[in-house]
Amino acid sequence: MDSETLASMEPNLQSPAAKSPAPQLPPPSTPQSSQVLRQWRPAAQRNIKNQWLKLVSLWKDWLSSSSSARSHATSLVNSYLSQRYMDGMELGVLSDVPDIRKKACHKLSRQQVTNRSNLLSSYKNMVGIVTQMVNTSRSMRCYLRGTSSSPIIQFSSNQDNQNDTGDGGGVPVFTFLAIASFEKMAEELVQMLKSEMSLKRLLVMELCSISDKDNNSIVWSEELYPGEFDDLIICGLYSDEASELIFPSDASYKSDMPTNLSGHQEERNVLQVYLTTWLAEVKIDRLRIDEIFAIVGEEVHITLSS
Repeated sequence: MDSETLASMEPNLQSPAAKSPAPQLPPPSTPQSSQVLRQWRPAAQRNIKNQWLKLVSLWKDWLSSSSSARSHATSLVNSYLSQRYMDGMELGVLSDVPDIRKKACHKLSRQQVTNRSNLLSSYKNMVGIVTQMVNTSRSMRCYLRGTSSSPIIQFSSNQDNQNDTGDGGGVPVFTFLAIASFEKMAEELVQMLKSEMSLKRLLVMELCSISDKDNNSIVWSEELYPGEFDDLIICGLYSDEASELIFPSDASYKSDMPTNLSGHQEERNVLQVYLTTWLAEVKIDRLRIDEIFAIVGEEVHITLSS
C-alpha cells in the first residue's frame, strides 16, 4: 500500500481493514458503514437472542421465587393466627395435657421466626432477579470494540466510542424490529416486575411485622435485608436524590392496620387479602408477557416460552 493511499484512508477510521487498497475510497459512511453494518448485524442478532433467553429464564425464576415466598407467607400467617388465638381454641381431649397451650405457643413462635426468615430470603431472591432483569434489558445494544481499522472487527456490550449508538443506525436486527423496539418491550416487561416487587415489599413488611406489632414492627424506610437499598437503586425503586424509597403509587399505607382490627375473623380476612394479593400479582399482565415473548420469539426465530 503506497503512502498516497494511506493518506486517503486517514479520515475514514470507521472502515474495516481491506486486504487490498481500493482505487478510490468513497465518501464516509456509505459503503464503509454498510460493510461494518453487515458485520454488526450477526453480532447484534446473537446478543439479542442471548439477552431475551436470559429474560425468559429470569421470568421463570421470578415465578418460582414468588411461589416459594407465598408458601412461606401462608405458613407465617397460619402459625401467627394459631398462636394468637390459642387461648380460645377448643383442644378436646388435649385440654388436660399439662402446659399444652404454652408448649404449642412456644413451637408456633419458633415456626414464625423460621417462616419470616424464609419469606425475607425469598423476597431477597426476587429483588436479585429483578436487578438482573434490569441489567439485561439495558444490554440489548451491540457496540464496535475499538476501531474498525483493525484487521478483525469485534463487538461488545460496552460503549467505547460515544458516537457509536450500538443500534446499527436504527436498522432492523432480524427482519422488522430495530434495537429500540426490543428495548421497549424489555422495559415494559421489567416495569411490570418492578411495580409488582414494590407492592410485594409492602406485603412482606406487613407480614413480617404481624407477630411484633407491639415491639419491633418494620417500617417502610428500613432495609429488609443488608444492601437492599443498593439493589432497589438499580431497580429505580429508591430515590437517591431524596434518599427515600419510592412507595407504590396506588397503595394506601397504614402501618398500624392490624392493631386496629377488632376480632379474630376480621384479622383473618385482612391477612387473607394479603395472601390473595400476593398470589394475584395484580401489577403483572400475564397475557401481555406471553404476547411479548411470542413477538420476540417470532422475530428472532426461537421459541420463548414463559
